[in-house]
Amino acid sequence: MKKSELRGRGGAGFPTGLKWSFTASLKSEKFIICNADEGEPGTFKDRIIMEGDPHKLIEGIIIASYAIDANTAFIYIRGEYYNSIKTLENAIENARKKGYLGEKILGTGFSLDLKIKTGAGSYVCGDETALIESSEGKRGNPRIKPPFPGISGLWNKPSVVNNVETLSNIPSIVLNGGIWYKKFGTKNSSGTKIFAVSGLVKKPGCYELPMGVTLRELIYDHAGGMKLNKKFKAALIGGSAAGAFLGKDKLDVKMSYEDLAEHNGVLGSGA
Repeated sequence: MKKSELRGRGGAGFPTGLKWSFTASLKSEKFIICNADEGEPGTFKDRIIMEGDPHKLIEGIIIASYAIDANTAFIYIRGEYYNSIKTLENAIENARKKGYLGEKILGTGFSLDLKIKTGAGSYVCGDETALIESSEGKRGNPRIKPPFPGISGLWNKPSVVNNVETLSNIPSIVLNGGIWYKKFGTKNSSGTKIFAVSGLVKKPGCYELPMGVTLRELIYDHAGGMKLNKKFKAALIGGSAAGAFLGKDKLDVKMSYEDLAEHNGVLGSGA
């Protein structure tokens, strides 16, 4: 995972392999938590993944759990995502019946119990520590860090919190290798990213593209350009709560962590 240089797709962009390594070496009960509390305005990529390819997400959770030696995993999902919850419940049950979840998976010594927890609608629970507080039945307020969740998370046990899109990348990386994954994207932003495009474009939706695609390519080549004969004025990148506006003079800025930082912007969740 470190070779792939996959960075978290939830907004912070922290290196996934490094995040896992903090927890993997600890001798304790551990947890994997999938952050599916998608509350950033304009972001809907995680819902598309959960409803369109739930088994890839589950496979990613299984691999992540095996990597850090966790036997319990949770998907903390936005309570308003009724269809996503139902789809995941069915997929988890199917995976159990096929022997991919439960005791001694596929005859090995590894066991994993995967459960769903639903959020109560609080935006702040997108923060990993607030999510953990909510999972424990408390008010979803962010914790003071350190300690970080990788050392002391759910019920004060080491916990890795990864975003839906991050975990869904893992099966392809394991199958093809970290070096293969790095062939996509830029030097400091490897792989692909799902961009959620909305607003006055002809084809709003989610587009999975290599990191480094320009704003112009995203809007005009993939989202079909402006509709109603409107002229492009600006795009809000990174979500309406924490994003930044890029005007028409910034259409050729690359959608990557490093390039957006040069223009006082953030990639965020990809909205």
